[in-house]
This record gives sequence, structure tokens and C-alpha cells, in this order.
Amino acid sequence: MGQEDRYIRFDWAAKRMLRDKANYGVLEGLLTVLLGEQVKIEEILESEGNQEADDDKFNRVDIMARNSKDELIIVEIQQTRQIHYLERMLYGVSKVITDNMHLGEPYSRVKKVYSINIVYFSLGQGRDYLYHGTTQFVGVHTGDTLEVNAYESDTLRMRSPKEVFPEYYIIRVNEFNSVARTPLEEWIAYLKTGAIKADTQAPGLQEARRKLQLLAMSDGERRAYERHLDAQVLADEAIDRAHIEGREEGRKEGHEEGLTEGISLGELRKAEAIARQLLAMGLETSAVTRATGLAEAAVAAIANEG
Repeated sequence: MGQEDRYIRFDWAAKRMLRDKANYGVLEGLLTVLLGEQVKIEEILESEGNQEADDDKFNRVDIMARNSKDELIIVEIQQTRQIHYLERMLYGVSKVITDNMHLGEPYSRVKKVYSINIVYFSLGQGRDYLYHGTTQFVGVHTGDTLEVNAYESDTLRMRSPKEVFPEYYIIRVNEFNSVARTPLEEWIAYLKTGAIKADTQAPGLQEARRKLQLLAMSDGERRAYERHLDAQVLADEAIDRAHIEGREEGRKEGHEEGLTEGISLGELRKAEAIARQLLAMGLETSAVTRATGLAEAAVAAIANEG
């Protein structure tokens, strides 16, 4: 692959470039192929998850957008393993819903939220690279799906919970090992390798070829980008070592505590070992807390060891 065929990684672009209105088309393309409908972004919103610090690359890159249907879309890119990632997804969506409701507003103003999670670690067990979760209420005895009454423009109609409750997408990037034939597969291939087919017709990727060329970076931007990639490799190696050490430590203590407690203890020790590695690399306590899922007090205690 020549220099002219190299493109800026999506995590870096999402953090620094895709919030620019001129580049909305790239993100709109990903969301269009993922959600199966044309998505138009009206604005990128600031949220507590938006971060500009260097340690973002070890955690997540958040984008929160409002589309033309007044729905909210969260995109989270998680590079490193996190024990309680599902809980984190739920908390993130819940916080977005409550943050966008004003005191005294009717519940009809609750916004539909899409949670898009692009993960580069082994999240759970499953054979697919893409999972989609919705909320449905199914009759325990009848098996039918519940719909409820809703008033819109003074008209009564039936509404399914799926229209109200959040929807979740999990893209397990490293599980994609197919030849990219569909627009969605081309997008996953780009997320994994940074490569884009020259003749791509996938929404957003044609624009990415124009806007995200590595050669278009200034010398300073390219050096910062290369440092980001180098730091990510070092972080991945440190975390892999920490997982091995934590697993061994947890296994030993698990034999002493009993099998059931040992499994839980092993996960805890693994998270603590990762925290020590990341703290040794100079990450702040708050960043380590987000990366490991440990409580702030636990990470602070590890930081103060010795």
C-alpha cells in the first residue's frame, strides 16, 4: 500500500476531524449503512464524554450527534479491554437521555438514542462482528409483541417500544475477517485496516478518500498522528502483559478462595494489574478508571502504593 493509499484511522478522525461540519458526510455514511436508512446529521453536540486530552486513545472517542429526526446518536470507539463495558454502554445512554431533558418537561420529549460501539478488543463470545440490540415486550403466555397508545398531533396511534427505547450496535472490529463486498463490510474493513477501495461506492467512504488522506496532513499533524499510533501499540502490549499477569495472580488466589470466588477475584486482579501498567505509563487516575472499570478510589489506592 503506497502513501497515496493510506488514510487516517477512524478513531483519530472522529476525535479531531469529523466534528467539523464540512466532514459530516463521512460519519453520515457509516450511520446510513449501519442503521439501514439515510442519516442526516444536524449538529455534533458536546458531552461529558467528548475529550481532547492525549489519553483519549487509551479509552474511547465519543461523538454525540443530533440527526434530522431530532434523535441522538452516540459513537464510542473503545481500543482497550474493559470488564464492565455493557454497563458502561447503559450508563452512557441513560446519561445522554437525562442530560437532554429539562426539569418539568413531559416524558413525550424523551429522545430516541442510538448507541454505536466500535470495539477493538474481545467483547464476549459470539461468531458475528456486528450485533444489534433493541427493546421489545413479549407476552409471557401469548408470545405477542406489545404496542402502546400514543398521541401525536392529536391523533391516536399504536407505537412499539422500539420507537422509544435506545438501540445498541456493537461492532467487534477484530472479528471481521471477510472480503469486503457490501457497503457495510467495506466500512468494517476501513475501521480495521484503514484501507479504502479505490472504486468504493459505500456512503461516506468516497468522502473519506478525499478528506482523510494521510498525505493531506501537515508535518506537525502527521508527527502527532504517528506518535498516537506508536503509543497505542505500546499500550496494547502493556495491557496484554498485564492481563497475563493478572490472570495468573487471580488463578493462584482463586485456588485459595474457591472456584466461584476465584473467577471474580481473577477479573479484579487482572483489572488491577492493567491499572498499574497504565499508571506506570503516566496516565491520569481518571483515564485509568475509564479504561479498567475500577472505582476511582481503587485506582487512587493503587497509584499511592509504595
